Amino acid sequence: MFAVVTIAGKQYKIAKGDVVSVDRIEGKAGDTVEFPHVLLVSDDKATKVGTPLVKGVKVKAKILSQEKGEKINVRRFKSKVRYRKSTGFRPQRSKIEIVAVG
Repeated sequence: MFAVVTIAGKQYKIAKGDVVSVDRIEGKAGDTVEFPHVLLVSDDKATKVGTPLVKGVKVKAKILSQEKGEKINVRRFKSKVRYRKSTGFRPQRSKIEIVAVG
């Protein structure tokens, strides 16, 4: 069984037991969160597609950790004027484990 769910504005294909790194979610490590924005649910027998959401289906997850992601380098460049600028940052991420689908 798997589902397509919207978490923090992005869509993820998840199943029970998956560990996913998503944009930061409010909460501490060990907290349980619910995601009601389920777009699609599929099991061996049937597939339910939402219009736009599947009614009555929620995804429960447990926050494993709050961490920083890989560094993202941002570079600006203008030709012929020797303008070069480089900055970067490490985005805040949450690592979650899917506990239940449905």
